[in-house]
Amino acid sequence: MREYILRRLLLVIPIMLGVSFVTYATFSIIPGDAATLICGFGCTDEVLRDLRAEFGLDEPFWAQYWNWLWNAVQLDFGASFFGGQTVAAELERRLPITLQLMVMAMIMSLVLGIAPGVLSAIRPGTAVDLVTRFISVLGLSVPNFYLAILVIAFGAAWFGWSPPQFGTGGTVLIYDDPIKSLEIFFLPALVLAVGIAAVIMRLTRSSMLEVMRNDYVRTAWSKGLRERVVVWRHALKNAMIPILTIVGLQVGGLIGGAVLIESIFALNGVGVYLLEAILRRDLLVVQSVVLIFAIAYVMINLATDVAYAWLDPRIHYG
Repeated sequence: MREYILRRLLLVIPIMLGVSFVTYATFSIIPGDAATLICGFGCTDEVLRDLRAEFGLDEPFWAQYWNWLWNAVQLDFGASFFGGQTVAAELERRLPITLQLMVMAMIMSLVLGIAPGVLSAIRPGTAVDLVTRFISVLGLSVPNFYLAILVIAFGAAWFGWSPPQFGTGGTVLIYDDPIKSLEIFFLPALVLAVGIAAVIMRLTRSSMLEVMRNDYVRTAWSKGLRERVVVWRHALKNAMIPILTIVGLQVGGLIGGAVLIESIFALNGVGVYLLEAILRRDLLVVQSVVLIFAIAYVMINLATDVAYAWLDPRIHYG
């Protein structure tokens, strides 16, 4: 196991290099740069040259990429082209907002996905099963950004309600004021969780149906064990491996969804920061945020692989 984890950690290095290079190269081949946006249409060639020299945009592509990469290894992500704020300071301020949104969304998706999926599997063909399957298809069919707009629009039209952060323009974290924070984050996290919960629900149902047909489950029934013990202790634990796999893969969906959900619900997190940077072509910000998201995705999938061995001791990593 230790050797497997070490190999996976070493594999992070080429993955991060590849992600950073592709992101940097993609922005480099698009016409124009941040200096052109800062300077505006009436800018002279001399001023534009001075701006490019100030930001290092006049250097060759490989030199720009190497300078950024070397600084990033030292956790120095540079400063934004617009305003001059350091990327590290902005991430320190915004990252807790995005983390809280994603953690709450993942917890909600697990609660809303696993329990109904198990209930649907142990009662196949019943009304509960049909309703659960219908809800899961509906959750998969409605995009989260559209659902977010509907929530705000219907809340305002029917109840005169709007998200608390719309009036104040601020976001309260859970360790500062738990009640106020839950008021702000509950609906955005729920909207973000709906699609993922639908995926987990359908996979839980199919995985449980397969496990419930195995001999050891029939043996547990024949011993006279209670349904709760058979389902939750014997069946669900063995059905969790494919569920855990999809949960690890859905982290990418959480990251992508956070960009839109934060923008719609006015949560000033890393997703909004990334979207603003893309629109302004603020390359240092985009590159830094993408790298951090990529590292998080790889680490979570590593944790998912390690959890397999806990769920099923028969799994060995060579």
